[in-house]
Amino acid sequence: MASVRQVQVTFDCADPVRVARFWCEVLGYVAAAQDEPGAASAACGDPSGAGPRLYFQRVPEGKVVKNRVHLDVRVGTGLVGEERLAALEAECARLVALGAVRGKLLVADEENESCQLMQDVEGNEFCLD
Repeated sequence: MASVRQVQVTFDCADPVRVARFWCEVLGYVAAAQDEPGAASAACGDPSGAGPRLYFQRVPEGKVVKNRVHLDVRVGTGLVGEERLAALEAECARLVALGAVRGKLLVADEENESCQLMQDVEGNEFCLD
């Protein structure tokens, strides 16, 4: 059996430091010490070491299509109905204040619980679920 390897999630972006700071606030991560405004890259990590490192690299082209991979920020785990919707709304409001954009709310159906579609400060899609 192969050993488990660490995973790093990499974001292409226009302003690596800005996007890294946003995700540090979202996830409670800590920015790498070398990140300075205008840097070509930035990184942040889970202070407990449990979550993956996030790496942000400047690229010349802008985002033009929907992400093929996205992050799910788990804020409503174990909650259902109105309690889950309240948790999603509270976190959505916090992230909008940080520069995120609210997308469509997908309301629970027979198969899935509710989730809130979002975009980060550069338009990368993610979900609150």
